[in-house]
Amino acid sequence: MAGFGRLLTAMVSPFNNELGLDYDKAAALAEKLYKGGSDGLVVCGTTGESPTLTAEEKLKLIQVVVDAVGGKATVLAGTGSNNTAESVELTKAVQRLGVDGIMLVAPYYNKPSQEGLYQHFRTIAQSSSLPVMIYNIPGRTGVNILPETMARLAEIPNIVAIKESSGNLEQVAKLRRLLPKEFFIYSGDDSLTLPILSVGGYGVVSVASHLVGRRIKDMIEAYTQGKVAVAAQINTELLPLFKSLFITTNPVPVKLALKIVGNPVGEVRLPLVSATEEEAQAIRKTLEEMHLV
Repeated sequence: MAGFGRLLTAMVSPFNNELGLDYDKAAALAEKLYKGGSDGLVVCGTTGESPTLTAEEKLKLIQVVVDAVGGKATVLAGTGSNNTAESVELTKAVQRLGVDGIMLVAPYYNKPSQEGLYQHFRTIAQSSSLPVMIYNIPGRTGVNILPETMARLAEIPNIVAIKESSGNLEQVAKLRRLLPKEFFIYSGDDSLTLPILSVGGYGVVSVASHLVGRRIKDMIEAYTQGKVAVAAQINTELLPLFKSLFITTNPVPVKLALKIVGNPVGEVRLPLVSATEEEAQAIRKTLEEMHLV
């Protein structure tokens, strides 16, 4: 499969009733996502509540997922943080676990300059031989990785992809113009997958694929086969779910949705809290209208 695959799921981290990681459930979920159309999984990303996981938890969770689906689906480990040295150490550690790549989120809160971003990602990438996906999500990190900075980063041999969650299609188009043609641009927003494909994107790192992976795969395949109207129809069909899953902070809605459809993965850890009753009703209503429950 080219790159990491076109449909990657940003996998939630299943917790037990005491909010400890449920490793058996993680293995089962990984297998279910693979069978549901995901080409690959991103483990210990922000959808996996990475800021609240210890390094020990991350390493065990990543190993469990590799053991469950390695060789069938690609596995990317989220090793990015706002501490460059810690990210280097975690990246070195996961390389020994058999992952297919790493994902590095932009440093949050620090608000580094574009040069600081470049040096941060360069330092981590050069500490490993693993392929790297950069994750740009200015709404959560407070800093936007500019296309010109990504063009510099793309010169580093093992930086091969970006998960782009700026919400700015013009920026995505500029990325496509500046980056090498073999560089992979992934949508980081389910609702923008089709528009991003239309300006040169390759795939999506999805949250909604926990529930409708096969349909998202159908949409991507339809578009790549030139069946644009079919892809647009699927996108229209899925849009209510895309919006409902971000009615409050991710991954609160998707964890609730999985519980509603009969695949519970536990609650979220503080500082996140469960959905309100109003939010829960809206999510359930969407799932019912889409015949997912």
